[in-house]
Amino acid sequence: MTATAANAQFWQCAPYAREISGIQIHGNANTWWGQAAGKYERGNAPKVGAVLSFRSTGRMRVGHVAMVSQVVSDREVLLTHANWSRRGGIERNVRAIDVSDAGDWSLVKVWYAPQGGLGTSNYPTNGFIYGNGAGGTSPGIMADENEGADETRIANLAIASAAAAPVRGAVTLSN
Repeated sequence: MTATAANAQFWQCAPYAREISGIQIHGNANTWWGQAAGKYERGNAPKVGAVLSFRSTGRMRVGHVAMVSQVVSDREVLLTHANWSRRGGIERNVRAIDVSDAGDWSLVKVWYAPQGGLGTSNYPTNGFIYGNGAGGTSPGIMADENEGADETRIANLAIASAAAAPVRGAVTLSN
């Protein structure tokens, strides 16, 4: 029998993104963009708290979602996400850059810990889904439902970050 830390948890990207962003979408990551239509604002500009929606690919059949934890520039952000470099692991504040020709975040490179850098793959994305605090009040969510949502999301992010095992090579910033 192997001992496991009490706070250890295997995270998939979608439940983790929902937990830390407050965006209430369920299902595989590749369904988030479509589900967000009419419920949340969507766009191609990174904002803190927004979720970047990755398209399905041959190697990433169910897509991926990751929350923007910091905007570094119009073509670079830091992401917080789960199940990327290590199965079930959480990575905080890892670099992602827009490599699209149009500068519209439709194609990105993302930090990959085993390589200690951005990796060799480009990933197609749909864009950003904006929740409370990222793009204003979401059209499908009533104001009274949002009361305290930002505080809850921040508390959830703090709890999730504290429980996360550090990923070697990932960048972790603190205020």
